[in-house]
Amino acid sequence: MIFNKETAKKTAEVLLQINAIKLQPKEPFTWASGWKSPIYCDNRIVLSYPLIRNYIRETMAKHIEDHYGKPDVIAGVATGAIGIGALVAEYLNLPFVYVRPEAKKHGRQNQIEGHIEKGQTVVVVEDLISTGKSSLNAVAALKEAEVNVKGMVAIFSYGFDVAEKNFNDANIELHTLGNYENLLEQALDTNYITKAEQDILAQWNANPSEWNAN
Repeated sequence: MIFNKETAKKTAEVLLQINAIKLQPKEPFTWASGWKSPIYCDNRIVLSYPLIRNYIRETMAKHIEDHYGKPDVIAGVATGAIGIGALVAEYLNLPFVYVRPEAKKHGRQNQIEGHIEKGQTVVVVEDLISTGKSSLNAVAALKEAEVNVKGMVAIFSYGFDVAEKNFNDANIELHTLGNYENLLEQALDTNYITKAEQDILAQWNANPSEWNAN
């Protein structure tokens, strides 16, 4: 997973500022998977703050141009990355499609919504990477449509080892604007958390499925 430290710290700053990321080591959240977690991330909140969504849009677009040139199409992963993906595509003046978790059961039964053609180059936009499975499911759907997936750019990653393995196994390059390590650094530097809370958050990240707040 590739990231730029300066960008990662700035991304952490803005996500914490608008509560897109919440850190609660003493009152952990429960994820849908059943995991107890001292962090909750909802990057869709970015869309409600024009200055911050513009920062995310423009930084993502620059990453895409710097690392991949200009692809033929931007693809967002439904549902969390539809909004930011469309904004990135608009900024780059490129077509946009989005990819559902599975094909619709009715109508045209599309999994990919929008117009895309065989052989086109695509960069995938994602809002959040946890294990990477749902993101790579979207990549698999695009590959089945016989397009060339150049890579993926995400707003934030929890930095789990399993995600890195999944992306390596799929041979997909992932760039993230923000990452967990720099989030904790930024949160500590701005007194959002204490050093003791940073230690708890680091312990969770090392073994999230077994972590217990007590």
